[in-house]
Amino acid sequence: MLKREFKVNLRSFLIWTGVLVSLFLMVYLMYPSLIASDQMDQLNEMMKMFPPELLKAFNMDISGIDTAFGWVKTEGFVFVLLITGVYGSILGTNILLKEENDKTIEYLISLPVTRKQIVLQRVAVALGYIFLMVGILLVFNGIALHGDKDFDAKQFILLSITPVFSTMVIFAISLFVSTFTHKTKKVFGIGLGIVFASYFLNMISEMSDKTEFLKYISVFTLADIRNVISKTEINPIILIVTFVLTASFIALSVVRYEKKELV
Repeated sequence: MLKREFKVNLRSFLIWTGVLVSLFLMVYLMYPSLIASDQMDQLNEMMKMFPPELLKAFNMDISGIDTAFGWVKTEGFVFVLLITGVYGSILGTNILLKEENDKTIEYLISLPVTRKQIVLQRVAVALGYIFLMVGILLVFNGIALHGDKDFDAKQFILLSITPVFSTMVIFAISLFVSTFTHKTKKVFGIGLGIVFASYFLNMISEMSDKTEFLKYISVFTLADIRNVISKTEINPIILIVTFVLTASFIALSVVRYEKKELV
């Protein structure tokens, strides 16, 4: 069954991974000409006009964009967090419900497998694809950035794995929400809402001390990017919170799925 699930979800994985890799490839092809021209001086002058709060929201207060690696640490990982988050949300909302949508659930529950096994096998497939996506992007970016003048291998590796934390939790929450309905369309919007609302709250939390509390209700706080950029380390608490939240929502999903009326 695991092999079948990997095959069923392969197309979606290739599309989203291709989007990420293509995005970074275009930037790497453009950046040398951008840096070598007077456009970079104009860009730096324009950056001085932005409010400090806005620069902080994109990590531009602790990292410049005069190199490709600098761009990756600022705007680049905004795209990574959003795209991996959306992908995790789609996996969570679809990986169980597709059997009900495709009317194959009757056959599935007739097999000698428990509902708990059904959930956990799909969780294993989803987490496997999440790790694989992040791993492919890590290898691709590592090769592309290796010659960059301010490239820091340790910082790069830590930075590259941070999307795993937020994406795992988004997946687990979306999976849990999906157990309350029989139609993907009903929960798909909720999953995307979690992603974009979380990112918006995280960005607003960086703009003022008065709004800093919002980071505690944003999933993207778990990415811990600012800490990696400034200290080249991942806060251990982030790892614990990620594990607890992911495990909790997966456990709740199992409980809900075992009680859910499937046919």
